[in-house]
Amino acid sequence: MVTKQIKELEATKAKIAALEKSIAKRLRKELASLHKTYGYNSLKDFTKALKAATTSRGKTRRAVKARGATKVKRRKRAIINDDTRASVKKLVEAGKTGSQIAKSLSISLPSVQNIKKALGLVKARA
Repeated sequence: MVTKQIKELEATKAKIAALEKSIAKRLRKELASLHKTYGYNSLKDFTKALKAATTSRGKTRRAVKARGATKVKRRKRAIINDDTRASVKKLVEAGKTGSQIAKSLSISLPSVQNIKKALGLVKARA
């Protein structure tokens, strides 16, 4: 009885080994053609895009396109001039909030706050 179970165990181990070998072979084949699945011409282009997609956190953000990686367009800095300052002053006097002013003039909220501070439109804290 024990010898029968040992033989079954050995046969099962042999099946498992054959399955593992078969899976490893299929996996290598799928990985080798993965770049074609996602529309890349070469494995080099695919790995470049993959690296760009996985290392995009931090200093630079990148977008992955169909044929490679490109940088995302960065927002241009607003130019703060006398006209902008006058517009901020006018909108503050009209009772608009900082975020409403920022949105209407296409500048950031901190820029609005800095302009208000420079113009003396901010109340001092007690």
